[in-house]
Amino acid sequence: MKAVTWHGRRDVRVEQVSDPALKEPNDAIIKITSSGICGSDLHLYEVLGPFMNEGDVLGHEPIGIVEEVGPEVKQIKPGDRVVVPFNIACGHCHTCDQGLYAQCETTQVREHGKGAALYGYTKLYGEVPGAQAEYLRVPQAQFGPIKVPEGPPDERFVYLSDVLPTAWQAVEYADIPPGGSVVIFGLGPIGQMSARIARHRGFRVIGVDGVPDRLEMAKRHGVEVVDARNAGNVPEAILTLTNGRGADSAIDAVGMEAHGSPVAKFTQAMAGILPDRVAEPLMSTAGIDRLNALNQAFDSVRRGGTVSIIGVYGGMTDPMPMFKLFDKGLTLRMGQAHVRRWIDDLMPLVTDDADPLGVLDFTTHRVPLEQAPHAYEMFQKKHDGAVKVLLSP
Repeated sequence: MKAVTWHGRRDVRVEQVSDPALKEPNDAIIKITSSGICGSDLHLYEVLGPFMNEGDVLGHEPIGIVEEVGPEVKQIKPGDRVVVPFNIACGHCHTCDQGLYAQCETTQVREHGKGAALYGYTKLYGEVPGAQAEYLRVPQAQFGPIKVPEGPPDERFVYLSDVLPTAWQAVEYADIPPGGSVVIFGLGPIGQMSARIARHRGFRVIGVDGVPDRLEMAKRHGVEVVDARNAGNVPEAILTLTNGRGADSAIDAVGMEAHGSPVAKFTQAMAGILPDRVAEPLMSTAGIDRLNALNQAFDSVRRGGTVSIIGVYGGMTDPMPMFKLFDKGLTLRMGQAHVRRWIDDLMPLVTDDADPLGVLDFTTHRVPLEQAPHAYEMFQKKHDGAVKVLLSP
């Protein structure tokens, strides 16, 4: 089959790889009809290469049709249309029983001290072949895949794989009080959808970004925006908009590659060109993240507020302003999205013909799988209005 494979920093290719096959009785094989490029895929494209192996298949946002199931898979059958969550969970272990599917004890990658295995996301998370391909082997298929209705376009449902539950969790973790306000740093895919969800739930939403197309998309969905290019001091701009108090909550939807933080930017660049045997220990023990957006979130939220961190970070010893966090009495919540936990909340919204979250006004580019290298470059450089890209096998 054709698949998008990793070959080095800013080097992804579409190649022929072996077709997936059933290995365990609770596996399934899915024929992919659409697969997204995620902002976290760009971390592999740019920063996390030391934890990748050449030829790894990328991607973790698929929708498709069931081709084959193992004998222990009863909840889906060949011909069903399904979305596959990006994290692989069994649904019945201690952590799954608590709804903590991203920490599934059955699929935890204990060799590296990490949580549940993920599709297409480094050896730290199981090195499971990903979903930017024609077919996908789905482990733990007795629980993971989500059946969706036939008929509507893939754009209606594909974002249940990652973007929607991740954004929903970001808003949940932000603990915004009734009628309260939230400032969202980063208006990429997760930030955009977090803003729409927060608006849908009745909160005041302020979005911060420096990319015109992203700002315009957010404004189209009723979000107040702060243009980081022109705002000067962003936290001061947020304080001005909130009567000097600060927002009730903040969401960091940027993560490790925020603009600013020149020393961390240099460290990331060095890690990207060092041999893996040198870069892996560096990234496993050093502070390599650009914390500019996160520090702005701390400065923009009111005293006693909450900061929800949904952007991916990779450093082990990143410096945190502990005195400020303690003095302001801030609450921090963070982590990979527990996808299946939020599906019951989201399914009525994506099946509503009124499209309250605007999922049909989210995809900016749909390109053939063969054009994935160009799509990655376009998305990484934020060219041509790229906010959300879907690949079509």
